[in-house]
Amino acid sequence: MPQNPYRYPLVRVTAARRIGVPLGEFAAATGLHPDLVRRYVALGLLEPATGPAGQPCFDTTHLMRLARIQRLRSGLGLNYAALGVVLDLLDRIDQLEAALAGRAATGRR
Repeated sequence: MPQNPYRYPLVRVTAARRIGVPLGEFAAATGLHPDLVRRYVALGLLEPATGPAGQPCFDTTHLMRLARIQRLRSGLGLNYAALGVVLDLLDRIDQLEAALAGRAATGRR
């Protein structure tokens, strides 16, 4: 199964297509309060790059991860600790699927 980086089409990706979107602009693009985005960063759920002035900078991958976080919070009611565990497991599944797809592409089993 090919991996699609735009797996969740309901995410508004246009606002953060460029790399290095500052926190305020990122929060506005997602519709979240900047303090909630800061909380996700402090908890390690989002890991932004650091800009030249030391401020966090976000890109499209962060939008998709944040959409996943929001779906897990609202759909399953997960708390922050559970979010971390589930996100780690989902990341691992993505890695394993990519490795399996790579093996299939080379004809190995």
